Amino acid sequence: MGRVRKILIANRGEIAVRIIRTCRAMGIPSVAVYSEADADAPHVRLADAAVAIGPAPARESYLAIEKLLAAADASGADAIHPGYGFLAENARFAAAVRDRGLTFIGPPPEAIAAMGDKVAARTLMERAGVPVVPATPVLAPEPAAFAAAAERLGFPVVIKAAAGGGGKGMRIVRRTEDLAEAVAAAAREATAAFGDGRIYLERYLERPRHVEVQVFADTHGAVVHLGERECSIQRRHQKIVEESPSPAVDASLRTAMTDAGIQAAAAVAYVGAGTIEFLLDPEGRFYFLEMNTRLQVEHPVTEWITGLDLVREQILVAGGAPLSFDAVATRGHAIECRLYSEDPARGFLPATGAVRVLGEPSGAWVRFDSGVAVGSRIGVDYDPLLAKLSTYGATREEARLRMLAALRETVFLGVVTNRDYLAAVVAHPAFAAGATHTEFLAEHFSDWTPPAGPDHALAGALAALALAGPAARRDGAPDAAAAPSPWESLGAWRPGAAR
Repeated sequence: MGRVRKILIANRGEIAVRIIRTCRAMGIPSVAVYSEADADAPHVRLADAAVAIGPAPARESYLAIEKLLAAADASGADAIHPGYGFLAENARFAAAVRDRGLTFIGPPPEAIAAMGDKVAARTLMERAGVPVVPATPVLAPEPAAFAAAAERLGFPVVIKAAAGGGGKGMRIVRRTEDLAEAVAAAAREATAAFGDGRIYLERYLERPRHVEVQVFADTHGAVVHLGERECSIQRRHQKIVEESPSPAVDASLRTAMTDAGIQAAAAVAYVGAGTIEFLLDPEGRFYFLEMNTRLQVEHPVTEWITGLDLVREQILVAGGAPLSFDAVATRGHAIECRLYSEDPARGFLPATGAVRVLGEPSGAWVRFDSGVAVGSRIGVDYDPLLAKLSTYGATREEARLRMLAALRETVFLGVVTNRDYLAAVVAHPAFAAGATHTEFLAEHFSDWTPPAGPDHALAGALAALALAGPAARRDGAPDAAAAPSPWESLGAWRPGAAR
């Protein structure tokens, strides 16, 4: 293993663009892969080379291991970065990359496998002295077995998939009579999402915070932490707002949690960037939840407060270099919001369309990570994440106010987004006070509706369209009489809706 010379990014969208930019800064050529749906995507245009890998469905392109390996061979890449999602936490893919004689920019397949099975990971963490939430081993998907286990654990309980994360195969149950339906649904969803229907039961903690520790390890035995992030603002177990540091973690608790994170990583001989996720109860007790054996979506907030480029560190460590730091001092506060193509006013239905106007916020304390551009078509084949918006401040309140300003400046026209919903969350008095927990949205936003009033961005776009096409008189002045009526030229409109 030596210095990485050319990197193939086995991913798409925002994270592919993010990795390519670091490759450029390091002088390392990058290779993009793309499906038929992504032929003109920003990550394809930005990379030094690009290889087509198949049709739009992910199973025929971004999840096709042999196609990705063949693309690496064809392009001369000697390393593969998996990004996050798709095959990033697939031990079989990591092993296949290694067996091909390529460098996998991530942990060893053995570490991925050890932490990928949630039940096995719990057992491993218990042995390592890391506190875990009381739970059962894998149970047969029969209501009677789950009912007996739930009585021992005590309600409420949560059914979880042994082989996955991200909320898939997860059901919260508060009464015995609801177990049968929840067990069947969880097993079905786990099978569909991971090809593995094994499920188990865990005690459910009411109103905990979701706090995670960023760890980094090299091939020389060093394991360090880069502080914690709070990711308690979640919708259907998916994070939408993250921040660092956590407003609930003081110095002594931080030491205890980060020490546990280092223990967890060391227990699986980890290498590279990883995240140990904990649940923090209202009494200040924390419990191991899972380990994400990859770069996290929310890594920019850690980069803000540490000044590090985590992708750069991943690449260096994968090439065999020792960590360039042994302890990191954090400073200030950072907040991130995830902008999705979804319609909060209609039950968060996926939103499709083409990006017609994209307005990015500006300022030295704002970061806009995106994988789309004007003209990008948003379909239903992939994750609906359009962009990540992050802000930094000397204090949490400064970062929060900068986030509100940045959200107001962010414009997506042509596709509906959750921007206004995010702004409402960040502006809420409970969020401003740092009183966040995993049931925050259910408690404060169960009946949220979009703000009333004119959509100035939309009105401006319509005015521009109406004024852009008038015929010109010979002296160059517009001929108002020759201008088409906007009601004739704009076909897709209807009364009572912003169309």
